[in-house]
Amino acid sequence: MVEISSDIIRGYNDTMILSILIKEPSYGYEISKEIKRITDEKYLIKETTLYSAFTRMEKNGYIESFVAVKDPEGNGKKRTYYRVTDKGRQYYKDKCDEWELTKDVIERFIGNC
Repeated sequence: MVEISSDIIRGYNDTMILSILIKEPSYGYEISKEIKRITDEKYLIKETTLYSAFTRMEKNGYIESFVAVKDPEGNGKKRTYYRVTDKGRQYYKDKCDEWELTKDVIERFIGNC
C-alpha cells in the first residue's frame, strides 16, 4: 500500500488544521479525528505534529487558544480549544492559492502517471 510521505504533506498540515478551525473552534483530539475522517484514514496526523502546529500557528498569530468546557452546564472536562484569527484566515487563503499553483506545476510533470 502506498503511504503519503510526511515530507510532501508537512507543508500543508497547517492548512488542513485551519480548514477545520475555520468552520468552528475545536480541540486537538477532535481535529485529529476529523483529519482521519476526511482523509478516509489515508492520513493520520501524529499528536506531536498537531501540537507543534498549534504552537507555531499561535506564535504566528494564525490561531488563538482558549480554555472551555464542552458541556454547556459546565460538567465536562476543561479543554484547550483553538480558533482562527483574521490573520489565520488570510494565511489559509494564501496557502490555498499556493496549493493551486503547486498542483498545476507538479501535474505538468506527473499528471499522466
